[in-house]
Amino acid sequence: MDLVKANIDNLTSLWQLVNRKAGAYVIGDVFDYGIINYSSWPNRLWFINTPNQGDLNNAKQIISSSKTSITVPFWNISGNDYEPLLIKNGFEKVLEQVGMSSDLTKGNFTLSEIDFREVKDEGTALLWESLFKKAFNYKIHHELLLKSYDEVNYLIAYDKASPVGTALIYYTKNEIVGIHSMGIIPEMRRKGYAEKMMHSMLYEAVNKGYNYAVLQASAMGKGLYEKLGFEEQFLMRNYALEQNI
Repeated sequence: MDLVKANIDNLTSLWQLVNRKAGAYVIGDVFDYGIINYSSWPNRLWFINTPNQGDLNNAKQIISSSKTSITVPFWNISGNDYEPLLIKNGFEKVLEQVGMSSDLTKGNFTLSEIDFREVKDEGTALLWESLFKKAFNYKIHHELLLKSYDEVNYLIAYDKASPVGTALIYYTKNEIVGIHSMGIIPEMRRKGYAEKMMHSMLYEAVNKGYNYAVLQASAMGKGLYEKLGFEEQFLMRNYALEQNI
């Protein structure tokens, strides 16, 4: 299995799904995008084929006319050589992440005392939105959760009665589990909750028959994922048009 492609496909299909549920998904020949003005996420424009200058002009026009900030991801993988064109056209790097994957059949994961509760109604969706904003300092609107929770697992992590963080799990192709939006609220950090959450989520994925896990890690989180058996696959550099930063 091409795990690099599987990782990117899991991420972009998640964006597609959420945008489609919100009525915001636009499909193109060179790039796809979605703009949701009331949420900070997904709001992505991503290239599905190598762009030329004309394609960049079209992308810039869409981004410049948007009321909300649009992020353009670049995956540093073989065959992708348009990054200099992005920079030439006024795009600046705003975030770098590491694409990582793990063969779950080689892991040893255990259930922790963390209790996960799925978003299933407006009350839990609002709580997830609030916790996520505390953890990441930007907003995923609860309406997006309510529109998509039938196909995406939005999880609230609890230690006894106290919520400690969030996660989003998205399954693709019967073998791949994508772990996204995993964050711990500030007052609950440095207590080992992130590792406990990962152990429990990966344990459940193995029990459901999934063989591989994929994610995109920040520099801060990379060490934890390596400890759990994840390996680096590629760099993902996120760009924004300079005037929209």
